[in-house]
Formats: sequence, C-alpha cells, structure tokens
Amino acid sequence: MIANSVKNAWNATDLRKKIIYTLLMFLIFRIGAHIPTPFIDRDRLEQLFGSGVMMNFMDTISGGSFKSLSVFALSITPYITASIIFSLLQVVIPSLERLAKEGDYGRKKITQYTRYATVGLGFIQAFGLTFGVRDAVIIPSPELRWPIYLLCALVLTAGTMFLMWLGEAITEKGVGNGISLIIFAGIVSRVPSAITSLWDMLRVGEVNLLSIIGLILIVIFITAGVIYVQEGQRRVSVQYAKRVVGRRVYGGQSSHIPLKVNQAGVIPVIFAISLLALPQTISTWAPTSGFAQFVGKWFSMNGQLTSIPYLLVYGVLIIFFTYFYTSITFNPSDVAENLKKYGGFIPGLRPGRPTAEYLSKILNRITLAGGVFLALIAVLPTLVIGLTGLKNIYFGGTSLLIVVGVALETMKQIESQLMARHYQGFMK
Repeated sequence: MIANSVKNAWNATDLRKKIIYTLLMFLIFRIGAHIPTPFIDRDRLEQLFGSGVMMNFMDTISGGSFKSLSVFALSITPYITASIIFSLLQVVIPSLERLAKEGDYGRKKITQYTRYATVGLGFIQAFGLTFGVRDAVIIPSPELRWPIYLLCALVLTAGTMFLMWLGEAITEKGVGNGISLIIFAGIVSRVPSAITSLWDMLRVGEVNLLSIIGLILIVIFITAGVIYVQEGQRRVSVQYAKRVVGRRVYGGQSSHIPLKVNQAGVIPVIFAISLLALPQTISTWAPTSGFAQFVGKWFSMNGQLTSIPYLLVYGVLIIFFTYFYTSITFNPSDVAENLKKYGGFIPGLRPGRPTAEYLSKILNRITLAGGVFLALIAVLPTLVIGLTGLKNIYFGGTSLLIVVGVALETMKQIESQLMARHYQGFMK
C-alpha cells in the first residue's frame, strides 16, 4: 500500500516536484551538519561530551551535529521551545487567544512572534553551549576570548534560524511538516553509524547476540504499537435532521466524528524532549558544579536505575503535552456548535452543551490511553536498552516514535493530496 502511494505520488508531476524539493532540502541539511563552527577543537570537544546516552540522543536528533558542534548543533529545538511557550501563552493571555482565532492573519502574527522568540532562545542556548565547552574553544589571545564566544554563539544561532527557514520551506513547498521532517532526517541519518557501531560491539564481544535480538524485538514492538495507536480512533455517530429548503430536502443521512486515540501525533514527544534538554544544556556551563553532578546522576538518561526520575518526568510531560496539544487542535464546544448549526446531533443527546460535554468525556478517555501508551513506548525501551548494555546505540523508543509517527503523517498527507488531485480531475 505504501509502495503504491509512493509510486502514484512520483507519477503525479506536482507531487514529484514537491518530493524532489523536500529531498533537496534534506541534502542541504546534511551538508550543513558537516560545516564546523569556527575556533572549535574537535578532539577536546569529544572528551568533554563523552558518551552519555543523553548526549548520544541529542547528537541523533541533530543528525550528528551536536557532538561535532557544527553550525546545526542546536538543531530545531529553540524553535520548538518557542512554539511551546506561545502555545501555553495562548491559554493564559486573552489577547493571544483572540489573535489565534483570527484566521490566517492571527496565525501569521503568532508565527512572527515565535520566530522572534526563537532568535532570543537560540542565542541564549548557543552562548550557554559555547561557554559550557569553552575548554574546547581555541583562543588565540586572552583579549579575544569573549568576542570568539560571541562569534560561536552567533554562528550557532544563525544555523538554527536557517533550519527554521528550511522547515517552513518544506512545509510550504514540499510534503509533510517541515520541522518534524528535519528531526526525522537527523535521526534516520544516524542509523547506518548505529548499525556499524552495533556490529563492532558484537564482534569484539561487548554485547551478545541475545541483546541484539532483544533490541530488534523492541524495534518491532514499538513500530507496530505506534502504527496501531496512530491509526486507532473512536467513531461517534452523528445524525442529520431533514430540512426542506424550497422544493429540496436536505439532511437525513448518518455520519460520524472520528476521534483519534492520539490526536497530537508525535508532537508531545518532541515537546517533552525540548524541555528536558534544558537542564542538560545548563549543566554544561559548569561541568564540575553540584547541579551538573545532580543532573548527570539523577536527571539524565544514563542507562542505570538512577535515570528513573528522569524517565518518570519524561513520561508525565508526554501525557501532559498530549492533552495540551489535543485541546488546541480539537475543541468539543466548536464541534458541537457546528453540528447544531448544520442540523446534526448525536443520537440520545441534545445539541449544544450536552453534546460538547459528551465529546469532551470521550476525548479525555481516549487521549489518556494514547498519552500513557506513548509515554510507555518512549520510556520503557530506553530503560531496557540501558540495562542490556547497549548504551551507545540510542535508537530506542523515542527515536522510533518520532520516525514512525512522522513517516505515517507524511504518507497520510501524500495520500490526501493524491485523493484531492483525483477529485479535481473528476470535477473537470
């Protein structure tokens, strides 16, 4: 089915151009991931970062840019953090809430504010990261120390802003959600090196064959689970009353409202990762401080039992953002009002408020199931992989959640565009 969709999309001229455009943007992303930040000693940098699981994961989602501190080292995380902030502010600030409801104009203004916030957050994170790895920064003379720190921070910020533009360009002229696809491309690009490293570990006897078989089973389980949850939905029956307009009779047919088990997709996982990366970044500013030691032991994915507090917070954040993003994308009150406007009703319920309360009740239940499942898929494989000794192969639950989720969403967009294209041909 997927192969047929890809084949049909490639045969369609307009979709083929969008796919080629997206692939070209991926190529630019991969080229930029190998452009080094100036004044950085990579040998010292590798010693500073070490081989922690969290560092491996940050390196994975950035496509190998983090540990090498290339111009794309921060990836797209400052933009995601800014998006989280403005999504939260829309709930507590009435003016932003009104702006969000003003259609395209309001969305463009909020996007503009998000871009400005991305610049600020990106520079703060870039300067903090630069200062954290200051022992790896080459300083020709003492008086140039702070200008070089500033230059490195500006380069990293510019890399993030370029990735933001790249993502928006993919969304506008390519296929799929550009920001999600950039993270997807970064993770997938690390698969060959992960497989090579796994083979080397097996060859020297660092891991056994049973551990690798367990890893393969985890991958299969996560892939099947994500597909099952992403495709799962609760269909609420809707009946439309008959209306007579002139000599025509409208309505009278039955339909349904599809409520997805995971309405938010992989966005909660990406949001949670972005927030939890903040303590890791702050700890690099003073690697020998008590805060850095606390974060390294109790609030990081170190593959040991001490990582349980981090994984618990991670799971709770995923559930929270599942509810939060679902409440933004699906408003039961608006759906109930639209049903009432067009003469629709749920059998056994009065239109208006009772319908909205019923939809909210169902949505809360299935969202809880979807959020808990996402959290378990993201947390348990990470702990299992750490306990089995595969600490240098961070392609566990979180990475697979993003890869499979983004792939499904992209394929759905391609199929919807193919369907719309066929409808247009039929109407002609």
